[in-house]
Amino acid sequence: MKEIILALVTGLVVGIVFAALKLPIPAPPALAGVAGIVGIYLGFKVMLWIGPVFTEIFK
Repeated sequence: MKEIILALVTGLVVGIVFAALKLPIPAPPALAGVAGIVGIYLGFKVMLWIGPVFTEIFK
């Protein structure tokens, strides 16, 4: 839970700084950005799950 709160606070600070400097937001559109992050997370978890199988096959 601590990581989630820190990530949220960091995102808020970055958003405020970019808005104050009148810079474009450093993220893709909302739904596409969330989908990309979820995809990266799931890909990482899948690789952790099947990685040992590949290690044994190519030994």
